[in-house]
Amino acid sequence: MIRIAIDGPGGAGKSTIAKLVGNKLGLEYIDTGAMYRAIGLKLNRERISPNDIEAIRESLDNTSIDFVDGKIILDDEDVSDIIRTQEISKLASMYSQIPDVRTKLVDIQRRIAGGKGVIMDGRDIGTNVLTDAELKIFLTAAPMIRARRRYDELVSKGVQAVFNDIYDDIKDRDYQDSHRKLNPLVKAEDAVLLDTSEMSIEEVVDAISAEADRVSAK
Repeated sequence: MIRIAIDGPGGAGKSTIAKLVGNKLGLEYIDTGAMYRAIGLKLNRERISPNDIEAIRESLDNTSIDFVDGKIILDDEDVSDIIRTQEISKLASMYSQIPDVRTKLVDIQRRIAGGKGVIMDGRDIGTNVLTDAELKIFLTAAPMIRARRRYDELVSKGVQAVFNDIYDDIKDRDYQDSHRKLNPLVKAEDAVLLDTSEMSIEEVVDAISAEADRVSAK
């Protein structure tokens, strides 16, 4: 059994890579970013302000999130597709700054990952959620390249997108993630750094798989 923690900034390709590595190595994939997006969707639907902590706590107490066949289920609703928009991305970033939200989701993430082989991606997996993961990867790429990848992904799904807006959003998210007080985005000391700016998806998958083989052979 091996647990792989993949961290990195937005648009680095964490979800795509984690899914492929998970399939290759037979590990369950847990998309923590989707969980924050789902919470952002719910709190926005309920029109709860980020400043209304009591209302947020009450909502979280009545929230269930799980993964079923690769889909994210929020309160018995499949929200896998509707959370993949720039609007929801911004909401996820905003609400993820709230300690109660992070505490709730970290508890769920640890429960899901308990006692089995998993690959989990996010922004504080190796430094907070799975600090004892057998393999930690910090995946990154230049901001312009990450913006282009995100833009191409949205367009391929038929989602209307403006490249400059995505680029600005990525830079803003980078700043917020690295400067938040609670579990900021940083590379774990024992993480393997992979800059994918000039790497293909296949090359990244092969590199992480090789690291997993190395760790498993110990």
